[in-house]
Amino acid sequence: MDLAPEPGWTPLTPFWEALGTRSFVSSDADGDRLRVRYFSDEDGGTWARAVFGPGAEGPPGHVHGGALAALLDEAMGMAALSTGRVCVAGRIEVDFRSMVRLGEVVTVELALGEATPKKVPVTATLRRPGGATACEATGLFVDIGTDRLGRAAEAAGL
Repeated sequence: MDLAPEPGWTPLTPFWEALGTRSFVSSDADGDRLRVRYFSDEDGGTWARAVFGPGAEGPPGHVHGGALAALLDEAMGMAALSTGRVCVAGRIEVDFRSMVRLGEVVTVELALGEATPKKVPVTATLRRPGGATACEATGLFVDIGTDRLGRAAEAAGL
């Protein structure tokens, strides 16, 4: 299961890894639920590659919708953090288009909307191999400021 980047993508280290802590979503050392890697591209965009294991099963042989939504939430949060702000989800909405098979390597494309001083809108599209859209999400991430996260903000370079 190759989570390798596309040409021009650079690996990103999530701030929780820099802190030596874990993520509820993607800190699965065994890969039983989810393995994910984050990347930035030459234009400053944020991407993810992921594969779901048997611990994320919903319908037989397929990924549970809650696991898909959790990945999109975390990935949109990574994109919001790329703005240099410390953000948390204020709202997310997910539209499911097709099921994802366990073991498929999926790609998440992230896009930032026009931010305000306190809010960062983000969209995410999760694509199956071959490019078909499996689900899409929109999120509104709220800047809570670096003082609310203390050393986490420092470790993330914010």
